[in-house]
Amino acid sequence: GLIVSAGEEPGSDQDKSGKGEDESSSKEASKKKSSKKTTKKKSSKKSSEETADEESSEKKTDKKSSEEETDETSSEKKKDKKKSKKKSGTDSSVSTVKDPVDGILPAEETYEWDPDFEYAEFSKIHSDSVTVYRPLEGRNGVVVAIDPGHGTFGGSQVMTQAHPDGSPKVKTGNTNAGRTESVAISMGYTMDDGMSEADAVLGLAEVMREDLLSAGYDVLMIRETKDTQLDNIARAVFANEYADCHISLHYDNTDTDKGFFYISVPENEEYRKMEPVASHWKEHMELGDAILSGMKENKVKIYGDGREENELTQTSYSTIPSVDLEVGDRATSHEEEDWWKLSDGVVAGLNQFFPAADEE
Repeated sequence: GLIVSAGEEPGSDQDKSGKGEDESSSKEASKKKSSKKTTKKKSSKKSSEETADEESSEKKTDKKSSEEETDETSSEKKKDKKKSKKKSGTDSSVSTVKDPVDGILPAEETYEWDPDFEYAEFSKIHSDSVTVYRPLEGRNGVVVAIDPGHGTFGGSQVMTQAHPDGSPKVKTGNTNAGRTESVAISMGYTMDDGMSEADAVLGLAEVMREDLLSAGYDVLMIRETKDTQLDNIARAVFANEYADCHISLHYDNTDTDKGFFYISVPENEEYRKMEPVASHWKEHMELGDAILSGMKENKVKIYGDGREENELTQTSYSTIPSVDLEVGDRATSHEEEDWWKLSDGVVAGLNQFFPAADEE
């Protein structure tokens, strides 16, 4: 099973009320990842020259004829580097492309930060890359960005602009309403059993990646390590560029095993009139409602009506359907079987939200 744990830096959550700083350490992590090896076949060059009347006693070559040479360069596979819908960055932002190994591993592409991305100028932490995984068969054409929250060392000490237009926050979370800057990204806190929230959501994200690939979705993994240097704005920007929807994963800062809910867009007229929120807040809510329905279908415990209003950096900068999922709290069980149940709920919700994808 997947067992992920680690020592974490203290910090507050990205902008949700109730999230606090935590200085505890957690268990050492061992997470399973898809092997990223690529095999390259080498052609061995054969020489077939034989000399008939050599006077010296030097070694004679007796090798196979050049007809046995194999030219395997034609077997190297080409990958389509374009995503299904949006990609404003240039092809030069693709740093590595790896093909499937013997039909087992999914194809993958790694994308670097591009300062020309929309809203890129507002990010202050963006030195890491992101990777998209594509299923070997049954692709439905939808790219889902999975963003395990937190996991950026030093992020809680940096402030970023709360809204692209410079307007002040409308709701108090870790940063008070009226402020124009927010914490760039926090480290979360510690679960009741000692595991960090950052590690718990990373384990969930790994299960979700496998589940989504099996269902035909391409998966953009925003974070795959304990320390990924991408702040909340950078994560939203990468998702905007390379995905069709953005799902961030968190556990809430209570200890009542409260159940699942998603963060809904504040019912504030000024906030909902601000771009890009104005053009996308309805689809943020629709995505959240679809996943909530999928969770109910999979018998996941739901907190209240499954929604809690708050203001997030994520949705303040998102130009694609985007939602923060609170999959439980500090007291919630986070074994692998729990993660699979949650993941199945997300897949069911996405199949509702992207009905054409479910039909393929």
